[in-house]
Amino acid sequence: VEDLDRARAFYEALGWRGVDVEHTVFFQVGGLVLVLWDRARLAADAGVPDDGRRSFDGVALAHNVGSTDEVEQVVAAAVAAGAVLTRPAAPTFYGGYAAYFADPDGHLWEVAHNPGFALDEHGNVMLPWDPPEPGV
Repeated sequence: VEDLDRARAFYEALGWRGVDVEHTVFFQVGGLVLVLWDRARLAADAGVPDDGRRSFDGVALAHNVGSTDEVEQVVAAAVAAGAVLTRPAAPTFYGGYAAYFADPDGHLWEVAHNPGFALDEHGNVMLPWDPPEPGV
């Protein structure tokens, strides 16, 4: 992210709790962890140049929720925290309901309710099929 404090404030405004660790901020997000890094520090750590590109790079993060009402609630909270709505919530081709927003650094987030993907008691997405065996 370009401004670590701004990004942290945005995600905390969504109700997430960040923890500072060595110039990064960690958020527990269901069964995953989102880590915010200063853009230049991450590029240096990864050994890649930071060309400052801000166009669509083919990646969107997704947050699945349990209902269409939750999609609306999450999107409203994100916009109130400073997100830019890029696609309003609407029915999807797969029978769900979804919207997209960009966070203050332009990272795309999809907020979706997919009735074909159940959520466990912790809000983790449960795919409706068994994962393949390792090496398959």
